[in-house]
Amino acid sequence: MQTSELKTQFFRRPIAQQPVVNEAPTPASTHTLADAPTQLWFPAATAQPQPMPQPVRQKRPFLKYLFLGVTLLALLTVGFLTIAGAGLIYMSDLVLPGVQVMGIDVGRMTQNEAAVALQNSTSQQTVRLAHQETVWLVSPTELGLTLDAATTTQNAHAYGRTPEAWVEFIKTGAMVVEPSWTLDTAVAQTYLQTRAEELAIAPVNAGLVIANGQVTTIPAADGRVLDVAATVAALTQSGAAAAQNGEIQLVMQPVAPAITDVSNFVAQAEALLNTTITIQATDPVQDESVSWVVGPQVWGNWLSLAVDPANTTQFNWTLDPDKSAQFFAERNAALGENRYLDEALALTAVTDAIKNQQTNISLRIYHSPSQYVVQSGDTFAGIGRKMGIPYPWIQAANPGVGDALTVGQTITIPSPDDLLPYPVVDGKRIVVSISQQRAWVYENGALKWEWLASTGIASSPTAPGVFQIQTHEANAYAASWDLWMPSFMGIYQPAPNVEFMNGFHGFPTRDGANLLWTNNLGTPVTYGCILLSNENAAQLYDWAEQGVIVEILP
Repeated sequence: MQTSELKTQFFRRPIAQQPVVNEAPTPASTHTLADAPTQLWFPAATAQPQPMPQPVRQKRPFLKYLFLGVTLLALLTVGFLTIAGAGLIYMSDLVLPGVQVMGIDVGRMTQNEAAVALQNSTSQQTVRLAHQETVWLVSPTELGLTLDAATTTQNAHAYGRTPEAWVEFIKTGAMVVEPSWTLDTAVAQTYLQTRAEELAIAPVNAGLVIANGQVTTIPAADGRVLDVAATVAALTQSGAAAAQNGEIQLVMQPVAPAITDVSNFVAQAEALLNTTITIQATDPVQDESVSWVVGPQVWGNWLSLAVDPANTTQFNWTLDPDKSAQFFAERNAALGENRYLDEALALTAVTDAIKNQQTNISLRIYHSPSQYVVQSGDTFAGIGRKMGIPYPWIQAANPGVGDALTVGQTITIPSPDDLLPYPVVDGKRIVVSISQQRAWVYENGALKWEWLASTGIASSPTAPGVFQIQTHEANAYAASWDLWMPSFMGIYQPAPNVEFMNGFHGFPTRDGANLLWTNNLGTPVTYGCILLSNENAAQLYDWAEQGVIVEILP
């Protein structure tokens, strides 16, 4: 088979499968497939409408050049205006954009505006003065630090116009200008001196302490003081940086103790602890005594020991009332209501006992004023006899009460110690009984004499109570009664403000010869005094010194 025949057969398809062509063939071109020459055949495409040809515009090159010219002129104008504007800003009073001082952007501000902004900022700033755990927050002005705002803004204005500033701006995005500060060293020194005491720590000398009867040593320790001059020098060098919320370290100087070794005093202190003291406390009003044994393990804790740097052979010691307060508070509580030991007198007695290695001391028990509630039928005189206080003394202690008393009323009873102004003589006591008209004299607890006695009449009675021998007059004169009283011993004033006293005496005389009441001894005959025979009065006069207790019973 010929090649042409193969091609014809390969590409032929049945007529029924050919796509329908809408365009009818022209008569002149009508042929049969058999008559057509052998050739490749493809389906005919659907005919598409053809676009109308557009008219060709004629090009105008001068418009292009005009546009380019206008654009170039605009660019040149903008450039010129930018350069001119930058020049005007450069030559103006404004700080250039991007300049910062103390974290404040002062760009686009005039120098005056920048100065005001900086001044306002510094009023809120503080400086930290620090030493270890101590930190003082101080305003710059308190330390004499003052911002020179004018100089600072001038520097900011000038710096923004330098190449270095723009190099910095390109690298960091800002142009930073350091502020200009001035320091008044006199102000800084004054401020630091006024606060130096807050930091001062005194040095601790080596010392001794006694605890539970044992002597131990206290090691020495350095103190410290603020070095004002060195701190001011640090401010001079770093004050500008510190003023910007910075910190300056306070410079401290150590202070050495004067005494660093007390080992040579230990033996002396131990020798001090050899005395055990018995305190005998006596109540002269109630005529009773209590005693306490106080050893060095107790009173040693009351000692405060001190070493004088100038004395290397002997230490000093005192009894500290604060350390002994608990001991005496407990003893006073045991004594009961309204009774107490005078702590100051007690400490003095204990101090003397330690110095003299004395094992026994005597103390006096005192009484506080008390309160009395008026009962039915009470009078001042009756209350005085009941309480053992001359009633004018009770009236004087209640100046607002007057003579009238009401049931349930509370009045003050003076302390019986008010009638015992002198130190009490130990071991001697005189007791007088108004009801028995007798007197007993005791020495060291034993009866020495017993005598008949006469006390005051009903209209001028002898007051019951506890009194003292206060005065001695060989022959006293009572002007109110024109009486001379031999061997007179005054024991109490009937009232606080009178000058005369009631007391012991022998038979009185008048006109230098007449002896009164010689036959009345043993019955009430006096005007408040206590009458003894001349012989007994003379014995008592010689035996009873000032301070001997006299107890007058109802």
